[in-house]
Amino acid sequence: MSSSFFSLRPMATAVRVTLVGFTLLPFAAAAQQDNQATDDVLPAINVSSEAIVPGFVTQKATSSTKSDKPLFETPQSITVLTRELLDSRQATTLNEALQTTAGVSSGGFGRRGWDDFNIRGQRASESIYVDGLKLGQGSWIAQEVSGVEQIEIVKGPASINFGQMQPGGIVNMVSKRPRLDAFNQVGFTVGSYGYRQGTFDFGRPLNSENGKAAFRINGMASDSDDQTDFVYFKNRYIAPSLSLDLGARTDLTLLASYGTREYIRQQGLPVRGSILPSPNGPIRRSLYIGDPSIGPYEATQKTIGYALTHRFDSGWTFNQNFRYLDMDVQGRAGFINGTLPLSGLLPRQATFQDIWEHATALDSNVKRTFDFGGAKHTVMVGVDINRDTLYNDTRRCNINTLNVYNPTYGNLTYTNCLTRTLSNTKLSSDAFYLRDQIDFNERLNVNLALRHDRIDTDLQNYLANTRTKEKHTANTGNIALMYKATPNVAPYIGYATSFLPNTDLNDAGALLKPEQGKQTEVGVKLQSDDGRLQGSLAYYDLTRKNVSQTDPNNNNAYVQIGEQRSKGYEAEVFADLRNGWSLQGAVSIIDAVITEDTTLANIGHRVQNVPKRAASLWANYKFSGKLQRWGAGLGMRHESSKTNLGLTFEVPGYTVADANVSYQGDGYRVLLNVKNLFDKDYYAGALNNNVIPLGDPRTVMLKTVFDF
Repeated sequence: MSSSFFSLRPMATAVRVTLVGFTLLPFAAAAQQDNQATDDVLPAINVSSEAIVPGFVTQKATSSTKSDKPLFETPQSITVLTRELLDSRQATTLNEALQTTAGVSSGGFGRRGWDDFNIRGQRASESIYVDGLKLGQGSWIAQEVSGVEQIEIVKGPASINFGQMQPGGIVNMVSKRPRLDAFNQVGFTVGSYGYRQGTFDFGRPLNSENGKAAFRINGMASDSDDQTDFVYFKNRYIAPSLSLDLGARTDLTLLASYGTREYIRQQGLPVRGSILPSPNGPIRRSLYIGDPSIGPYEATQKTIGYALTHRFDSGWTFNQNFRYLDMDVQGRAGFINGTLPLSGLLPRQATFQDIWEHATALDSNVKRTFDFGGAKHTVMVGVDINRDTLYNDTRRCNINTLNVYNPTYGNLTYTNCLTRTLSNTKLSSDAFYLRDQIDFNERLNVNLALRHDRIDTDLQNYLANTRTKEKHTANTGNIALMYKATPNVAPYIGYATSFLPNTDLNDAGALLKPEQGKQTEVGVKLQSDDGRLQGSLAYYDLTRKNVSQTDPNNNNAYVQIGEQRSKGYEAEVFADLRNGWSLQGAVSIIDAVITEDTTLANIGHRVQNVPKRAASLWANYKFSGKLQRWGAGLGMRHESSKTNLGLTFEVPGYTVADANVSYQGDGYRVLLNVKNLFDKDYYAGALNNNVIPLGDPRTVMLKTVFDF
């Protein structure tokens, strides 16, 4: 085979483009000039430390809601995972962090090195945001959770806040930022399967007139093997940030990050011999069905941006978030390519990917609160601009079969090599949005929002030697009403819509129609008098239209199959009780089915990898008295069975337990976690009739953190 096949960048230089600049920055500069001109008439502002309040409970999710309203007064289901909660569970991936969230099913494709999750029964893996800005067109690199202060899950359509999104919801990761106190922290972790991790987090205030300048730098390096032979993960991450002092009315924070990942993908096991019986006996769970000689995945992600806020003396506040992202993935892996025959010789296929992306995002808005018509209005007007270029070169070859009962690797022969994707996709979007939060009195409020998007798609298909350009416009929005019946109970009802442009091509080379979503939600928010207990109950009815999938008659094309509908109930509670207990609990009941399809037999079938029922509980206790330095935690996670179209089997449900023990010393903390305490063998989800992803085995992790 010609070596030129493995040169996965034949046109990368030719197709790279320089993204246009933006014109809203001068407005920010003008804001700063206005600040200098009128500082003398401003009231004094007291600057205090921005240290994060410890615990599982948080009152706000400002980055996701673009509002200062507490979660209790927000008529929408939003879950916030705090830093202390993530640390107590020693969550090392986004999939793992989301496992205990109501309405979310994560990691259904196994330990493949990418983030994958469903929200409210609908795929949402491509709706990952960082600091309120979308990462890009896809989810090609798993995001690092050690560098976040909290993770916010917004459920249901949220186009007003985030624009183009999948209708199930979004995950927004809030980056660690400078604090106004000095701190130094380093951590070391060892664990099962050769897990080793080192972390650091340093911060200092800087001398400035208003005491607002500070810097912070945090980073992580980890290496680990896996239950599966030959599989490993090597991750590196560093994120500096700097807050500048531009006057009492202006806040500006510069944010950057650099991360690399190298890993061998864990591809699961053949269905026969694992979840289904085989005449030759079961296949060991540690079997690697790929080939280590093919090579790993290597990925790099670099970001730089800022968050700017300026408060005018007229009462208006200007906010602007900006980020530039550069992403590069070179991946090689082996996959199952058919049903395991009785001979035990597994057919396999090799995939080679070269993907790079440049994405620029700028979100600007002004808002003000004023009285009008006997009600208090908080009005926000904004402009959201995105420029995104994605290059994708994906090729596949058949390779030698593997004897699953006596495997040997290497000495591969590549045959039937085909290029599946060779394209360059430019996505440009400009949006205008308007929101009015109306408080009629202390109890009744209404949220009204409208967004208008203009999308330009330019897709160059090098395989077909075609270029497709399309323009789309869409109007989305939401209306929600909340009534605080008591200071502790607030029922609400809301309706919202969403829009997502589609960059996939059908067999004729035409772009597919954009996806659309709509949802009705009825719920109630609960809180204790002291705010230490927050709860929510919700019922939703969500419809996703223009759903697409790979064309069964042409693996190089896509087809839109119709509509999916999710209906369900969610209950969630977070608590930091005065008796030493911190709790997180969640229960979900989801009915996610296909309601329209080009294949009539598919109508009524369940959506892929969505359990009908899920529940979780995580409880931490801090002892008092002579054991006051000690803590312990115990939890459980349950998911009912999962399925997929065309499967001849059902993936069984599972229940696993987790536990921890901690000790707080003088200037250090030791934490021991055991995940999947009883080493339950389970399967993560469903792919197809040939391969089944594995669940996570028992993992022990010992972490020591030093503060100095």
